[in-house]
Amino acid sequence: MWVPVAGLSRRLTLSAFSGAGRFCLWRSGAARGKDVAARNLSDFQPQPSEGFRELSSGVSKSRLESKRYILSPRLAETLVQFLLKKDGCNLILEFNPGPGILTQALLERGATVIALESDKAFIPHLESLGKKLGGKLHLIHCDFFKLDPRSFGVVKPVVNSKLLFQNFGIETLRWSEGIPLKVVGIFPTKNEKKMMWKLLHDVYSCTSLYRYGRVELNLFFNETDCQRILANPQNPNMYYAVSVLWQVACKVKLLHMEPWSSFDISTQSGQLGKPESTESLEQQIQQNLCFIQFTPYRNLFTQNLTPVNYDVFFHMVKQCFLKRNGKLINHLNSLSPIDAMDILKKIKQEKRTKIIDMYPSDFKRLFETIECSKSHTCKWLYNDFMEEVVI
Repeated sequence: MWVPVAGLSRRLTLSAFSGAGRFCLWRSGAARGKDVAARNLSDFQPQPSEGFRELSSGVSKSRLESKRYILSPRLAETLVQFLLKKDGCNLILEFNPGPGILTQALLERGATVIALESDKAFIPHLESLGKKLGGKLHLIHCDFFKLDPRSFGVVKPVVNSKLLFQNFGIETLRWSEGIPLKVVGIFPTKNEKKMMWKLLHDVYSCTSLYRYGRVELNLFFNETDCQRILANPQNPNMYYAVSVLWQVACKVKLLHMEPWSSFDISTQSGQLGKPESTESLEQQIQQNLCFIQFTPYRNLFTQNLTPVNYDVFFHMVKQCFLKRNGKLINHLNSLSPIDAMDILKKIKQEKRTKIIDMYPSDFKRLFETIECSKSHTCKWLYNDFMEEVVI
């Protein structure tokens, strides 16, 4: 059984941290002393570096879309109940906490929170909040969705999660073990498809946050995206490749639905306010925001599906959904040189089975059946449609 690479250092000296990249860390309760390097990072407060000054000057200029924030204590308490379960993990990464309503509720319940805030206007308030609530808030000025970019076209500055999180003493757990970290936040409305595919690649390749193990995602999505993520053959109109890939990788649960109008937004001017019912926002306001939990399966990886060949699995699923109403047997002839009838027999599917008739687990079984075939050296046929999408 495959397991992720382990062994990140649990401590890092101040001199090493200062060259880590373009971000800044705020800590409540800074300590003073000569033996800083020998202490845990929670004992000192590094000063903003030149890299941070470059980041802070660029963030406000690059904010082109409004962001939503939790402002309801009632909603915050509801989310805390979902996040702080008796599973041994009280380490929460919250991105774009804004006014810190959920942050405060988590801290008051004993959680340790790593807050990634991209808008520096909220930093002073969050820093003050951390000092009042026991120093368990680690505040970082950076954009969660610029962690470990997969393409060279991403606008800088970006942040390397390995350099960032090793400062907090986060233990790397084997994939078969528990949850090392929980992420919570509201998914952005801008570039949501690219961000969703990036997270999927991170899960399957065990990179970025997933180098630490089975990181749990707890995210607010709009209602349409929620329906797509949860879809299966019972609701074929919303069933897509992304549905299959998320459900194969994770146990996906819809935990809560909240009216869109319950959330405040921050516009380009940096002001908080209720969303107005304009034509551009009318459709969104009529929807709910859905709080979805993604917990990676312990048995996601096998001898035939690994972080090395997962991209072939992605290609297979995406090509199948190019003709979603087509029969599986017809797709098999363009996917693999292995006899299609033999594959159907092994996965217990019929000749009339269509792509939209197959459940996510069926796609995984199909892939592993082809991968473990010993009768052919070449197991997959590639064409232009199998070319990877740049994200």
